[in-house]
Amino acid sequence: MALKPDRQIDSEEISYFLNETAERGSFVVVSTGGSGVAMDSSVNVATVASSPSGQRCLGIITSDFVNVDRTRQQINWHKDQQASGDKANIVRKGWLTTNKILGTATAGQTAYLAESGNVRGTSSPITNIAVQPTVGRFISGKDEAGYAKVYIDV
Repeated sequence: MALKPDRQIDSEEISYFLNETAERGSFVVVSTGGSGVAMDSSVNVATVASSPSGQRCLGIITSDFVNVDRTRQQINWHKDQQASGDKANIVRKGWLTTNKILGTATAGQTAYLAESGNVRGTSSPITNIAVQPTVGRFISGKDEAGYAKVYIDV
């Protein structure tokens, strides 16, 4: 599990589809985007970025995305799962407790988008927003299980 239940969500986005499997707590970025409102447009696609360089971060997903044959089995709603290809509930502003953190994290430190949908507390040696976009700030350091509170503001 990459998210704990204690959280405060101030702003969410629901206009992007996620066409892959992903673990809750992963940061997603724009893959393709429609023009105008494009609320139900299949052009609005988010993805978990393998590299943060040059990406436009949308926020953090709050459900697991799984690949299941929906003609043979149902989504397990008790595990807070969604099917690959569904719309993603993306938190754009608020704080969450996650373990999708690379490296160290201390309270007050800036949170940067990292590879594979993770976040890190230290940027690359060359601090460049285009290379590692800022996604928020750490509210706490990591606990013994590797979880920390992260304030998201994208």
